[in-house]
Amino acid sequence: MDLFEYQARDLFAKHGVPVLAGEVIDTPEAAREATERLGGKSVVKAQVKVGGRGKAGGVKLAATPDEAVARATDILGMDIKGHTVHKVMIAETAPEILEEYYVSYLLDRTNRTFLAMASVAGGMDIEQVAEETPEKLAKVPVNANEGVTIEKAREIVALAQFPAEVAEKVAEVLVTLWATFIAEDALLVEVNPLAKVASGDVIALDGKVSLDENAEFRQPGHEEFVDHAAANPLEAAAKAKNLNYVKLDGEVGIIGNGAGLVMSTLDVVAYAGENHGGVKPANFLDIGGGASAAVMANGLEIILGDPDVKSVFVNVFGGITACDEVANGIVQALQLLADKGEAVTKPLVVRLDGNNAELGRKILSDANHPLVQRVDTMDGAADKAAELAAAK
Repeated sequence: MDLFEYQARDLFAKHGVPVLAGEVIDTPEAAREATERLGGKSVVKAQVKVGGRGKAGGVKLAATPDEAVARATDILGMDIKGHTVHKVMIAETAPEILEEYYVSYLLDRTNRTFLAMASVAGGMDIEQVAEETPEKLAKVPVNANEGVTIEKAREIVALAQFPAEVAEKVAEVLVTLWATFIAEDALLVEVNPLAKVASGDVIALDGKVSLDENAEFRQPGHEEFVDHAAANPLEAAAKAKNLNYVKLDGEVGIIGNGAGLVMSTLDVVAYAGENHGGVKPANFLDIGGGASAAVMANGLEIILGDPDVKSVFVNVFGGITACDEVANGIVQALQLLADKGEAVTKPLVVRLDGNNAELGRKILSDANHPLVQRVDTMDGAADKAAELAAAK
């Protein structure tokens, strides 16, 4: 889960990373009041979960409360790389900035470790620095059992060649930033820029945080970070049912058991769709390795509730998830929707193979639902689902 800047700032402050004062608002008039509380001038910053806000005009200085209102009026509602600005942060203006640095921690999946990154060339163009002059970006693996002590932080600072006058202060920030990373179960914490100001101090002026949603069970406080207004309602409903669901842009609903099988199903449907007007998969939905009939029913209800879906392809290889459970789930879901008065008009193509496949097929045959078609090969089922979607 990616956080807005103001949420990242709050986490940094909680763990002792030096930040400037600020508050988030969603109306221009509130910008006036917030700026007055900050002494009469502020920085108005668009809150969107995408980079490049400054270059897009989403970060503006305001010298007076009235100017803050004007800046907020301009920025609220702005589109930045496809993201509409619904909130802005009214932040304290920084003291004179002398230099801008970059520091971060992330989960390095490729090398199965944590990685610290640091550079004295921070600011808006850090991506360009990483691409064109990678030697300016120090990358230091971090042992998960040892973490980042002050000694480790000094090693990172030395490798990144920070100036001697700020080296110890940056090392202290690295220690507290690591504490944030671990305590909050983050996948990424990033400060850019970490600014050296005229007093000689360093301050986190902007930051990014991405939290591990799999750790939510031990992080109940993270619920407050969920952006319910921006969440896809289908994804939100699926999450409430503990379903692994991602909305896509196509027309063929996909249900499978196991992420590998579902990914393969997406590919097969996309390929088959080329022969049927270019239809594509409408979603990723993995019901898991031990899904019950109830889980199957929940998944099917979510997909059938997607107005973009024209047909559904249920592709199951029975292992831990037995095919008769899947078949019962399909029958139950169709009955559940009928009981709710929600007419099911979208055809389902079902391919069952593996554990209890014959029993599952018999359950579907006995139910004799007019919208359910059995196809016993993956390619054939994908082609039929694409054909039915194209015909709707």
